[in-house]
Amino acid sequence: MIGGTMRDHRRLVGSLLATIALVALLVALPAAQYGHPLKGTWSGEWGPTAETRHRLLLDLHWDGKVITGTINPGRDAVPIRTASLEPSTWAVRFEAEASTPSGASIRYLVEGKLDNLGSAHRVLTGTWTEGGERGDFRLTRN
Repeated sequence: MIGGTMRDHRRLVGSLLATIALVALLVALPAAQYGHPLKGTWSGEWGPTAETRHRLLLDLHWDGKVITGTINPGRDAVPIRTASLEPSTWAVRFEAEASTPSGASIRYLVEGKLDNLGSAHRVLTGTWTEGGERGDFRLTRN
């Protein structure tokens, strides 16, 4: 071999292959961190009209079997009672219930669809019903 031994050549090829494998792993890691399509914090708004909008935050978790989460985490948090995702259509459904200070019950029903699945900033849109008020919503995963 000109300019080196066969052993040097093998070392160079081995180092090159290891570098390529490391670069491929580093490129794949961000995609692997996305996890379950709903897992994460989602923010956006909902409302019955274009003029009447309410800020919204969802914190969603996946334990390998069940989707759980909270609507507007914090002082006025509402735990999600049931949640489902239909992977064939990416349809999402949440139900929750909260009590007002006067003791009345407020039912939440959220029905939507996941879009932009290839992105870390997925979008969830659909219909939001809170008590007797109904409107559209749009959330983006943070």
